[in-house]
Amino acid sequence: MNQKTVSKALLNAALLVVVFIILFPVFYIVQTSLKSTADIYSGTFFFEAKTRNYEEIFTGSRSNFAELTRNSLVVSSAVAVICGVIGSLAAYSISRLNWSRWVTGGILVWLLFINMMPPIVFVTPYYLWARGAGIYDTPLAVIMAHMVLNMPLAVIMMMNFFAEVPKELEEAAVIDGCTLWQAFRMVIIPIVRPGLAAMAVLVFVFSWKEFLFALSLTTTSAGRTIPVGIANFVQEFNIRYGEMAAGSFVAMIPALILVLLAQRHIIKGLTVGAIKG
Repeated sequence: MNQKTVSKALLNAALLVVVFIILFPVFYIVQTSLKSTADIYSGTFFFEAKTRNYEEIFTGSRSNFAELTRNSLVVSSAVAVICGVIGSLAAYSISRLNWSRWVTGGILVWLLFINMMPPIVFVTPYYLWARGAGIYDTPLAVIMAHMVLNMPLAVIMMMNFFAEVPKELEEAAVIDGCTLWQAFRMVIIPIVRPGLAAMAVLVFVFSWKEFLFALSLTTTSAGRTIPVGIANFVQEFNIRYGEMAAGSFVAMIPALILVLLAQRHIIKGLTVGAIKG
């Protein structure tokens, strides 16, 4: 075996180890979700698979997981759409329109400030605001918090994508009779659609898994999301390991499906500008 073959074999082995390290927690969660309570505590590797934990989280008298799933879908989808619309408009305005340097610089500094601050700093103001606005313990309160937290990512990502589009395309569209809004909607947006999809998926996933604000701005299942519901399986006198594992696996599915469906756009979006010439 020559040196090239050995190097390739070592690289493949290292990649297999990395894949195993990444996928083992998922395998362990799936395995635990199919075990009975006795099998979980005994730690046995060979067991009879049962769907009791999945039945319990969706149909059990103690569970409100279906409502939490609905709340998570509503919150994450709304945040992705709002950040997609507002983030695209804001990014286009900053990167294309002739604003004063002080205006664009101030907006970018403010966005970076929000993005760099620890999220826990904003918990008390959001809590007081939600109480005062009368939307505490509702999905709307969580949507507003997640929207502000994810907006800097949306704007900064879209600015990079708009920077890759030649200004001549807009100028040609305007010469052909389009307004600036029509040029943006019919010319620019189709070009940056891969980047828009990548941004929307990332925002959806970040909102889907967020725990701190979903916990702080809610007290009941009327506004809580899946991460908070999974944490509540840890109770005073016992931990419902099987239901926790089942809920964790179910929570992976929507984000995984979304990533798989938008995989082509995500790859294109995240590699825009990586290759020149």
